[in-house]
Amino acid sequence: MNKFFSYLADSFRYIPQKKYEFGLSNNDTQNNSNSNEPLENLNQNIFPSIDVNLEYIKVKFNSLMNSDIKIREFDLTARNKVYKAFLVYIDGMSDSKSINRFILHPLMLKSRANTFNKNEEVVSTAVANNITVKKVKKFNLVDYIFSCLIPLNDTKKTQEFKDVINSINSGECALFVDTIDTCFLSDVKGYERRSIDTPKNEVVIRGSQESFVENIRTNTSMLRRMVNNENLVIENINVGTVSKTKCAVCYLKDIANNDLVAEVKYRMNNLDIDYIISSGQLEELIKENTNSTLPETISTERPDNASSSILDGKVVIIVNGSPFCLIVPCTFFDLLSSPEDKNINSKYANFLKLVRLLACTISVLLPGLYIAITNFHEELIPTELLFSIISSRQAVPISIELEIILMEIAFELIHEAGIRVPSPIGPTMGIVGALVLGDAAVSASIVSPISIIIVAITGLASFSAPNYSLEFHFRILRFIFIFLGALFGFIGIAIGLFIYIALLANFSSFGIPYLSPYVPITRINNDGYFLSPIWKREERQDVLNTKRKNKESHISMTWKQGGN
Repeated sequence: MNKFFSYLADSFRYIPQKKYEFGLSNNDTQNNSNSNEPLENLNQNIFPSIDVNLEYIKVKFNSLMNSDIKIREFDLTARNKVYKAFLVYIDGMSDSKSINRFILHPLMLKSRANTFNKNEEVVSTAVANNITVKKVKKFNLVDYIFSCLIPLNDTKKTQEFKDVINSINSGECALFVDTIDTCFLSDVKGYERRSIDTPKNEVVIRGSQESFVENIRTNTSMLRRMVNNENLVIENINVGTVSKTKCAVCYLKDIANNDLVAEVKYRMNNLDIDYIISSGQLEELIKENTNSTLPETISTERPDNASSSILDGKVVIIVNGSPFCLIVPCTFFDLLSSPEDKNINSKYANFLKLVRLLACTISVLLPGLYIAITNFHEELIPTELLFSIISSRQAVPISIELEIILMEIAFELIHEAGIRVPSPIGPTMGIVGALVLGDAAVSASIVSPISIIIVAITGLASFSAPNYSLEFHFRILRFIFIFLGALFGFIGIAIGLFIYIALLANFSSFGIPYLSPYVPITRINNDGYFLSPIWKREERQDVLNTKRKNKESHISMTWKQGGN
């Protein structure tokens, strides 16, 4: 018996290999490791010897194997003296025309800037109290190249290889010159990027038709253009020890709460992870309640929505490579709001908010209530409707609970398949699949027609949630209330609602109560779910504790008061 169990253990247990047959021989491995050992132990500062710097760069970027790593060696002339130099950049990420025109051309071609007599000195003259003072600046090769020979605007100096490697990986060009321990980094990014397009997931009728793209600088420029204030601060934070993904924390320094900004930067600066490639991964990493399906941030692709949040005192996080930004903090009622609510009349917006709230309630509770009523509370159903339900279910061999669960699973399958298939086929497949499956299921007496109606209404109502993460939360919550209604009826649903609201009241997003301004009660008229007229929205959200409380004067429409 023991041999049998040991055989099973040996058959299914994974033992990682320590030696691989496809590796290099011991002699070759030893020789390679010995040859690379000095470079790995080198100081991270740049060396005055250009040969050592060149060898270091070649090893770091594996230039013998990488075909897109371009290293251009040349001679640089400064004050009639020739220095060895080389450029390194990544082909496809840097603009070769800019490199030729603004770096190689000024450095290699002879001109007055780099060939005048070395005995000439730069003299600055100052006149004070009728006394002329002349100062002769001592020649410095680093300052001379930086100030006189490189005409490119965005150029900086560094003495650390860490900065050089990060800049080259982001599309910049690095210039090394012999005899100096400084590298010149020029921004010559030239990779392909997607142009600004209309929003795909947050479509509005009245409002901006621009959306974020994958390039972080394009996104920050849109925020700059919309906020249009010099107090807008955009701080860069690199996340990921391997990918070093650029993230931007955006806020108004004269409005946003300093503690909120510090909390956001603290969480982002204390992430020990190799890489992130999307804002969705960062959203999960900075989330406090990791076991909850409720979102703690608002994910948006609309610059107008992000700009409005910044002006309200919130913080926006942009991740390079992701067309969605994160808005923190958020409340439960922020997730139920659409970007279009602020672009239309408050009465229209409140009507849509009421419809949206009703739809979200239906999407969560309707299947559970239907099961609870048909199983435990038949007296609540009118007699004619009860007879219709009974007659439609006479030939159905399964229970109502199983019937609803099967239909919900089928609906989720159709929804997921419609998203994954190519876009021209997706809507057609979803409609045809729902009609064919529904009609076939009723004809085969597997499900009743009223169950299909319940599931269809629930599915339509679930799509009304403006936030994609909140929609997923409601879809998961729906199954919980189905089981509660099937086991305990109205009592189970009531207990589930009580526990759910209690959890929401104890939930927070970056220190902000999730059900504010209702729990705890603050200025409901200004900060509540339903919007007051724009001329009454005088103050920012109380729970944000912003530096500037008011966003408009008590009388904002001064034209009604004669302009005074």
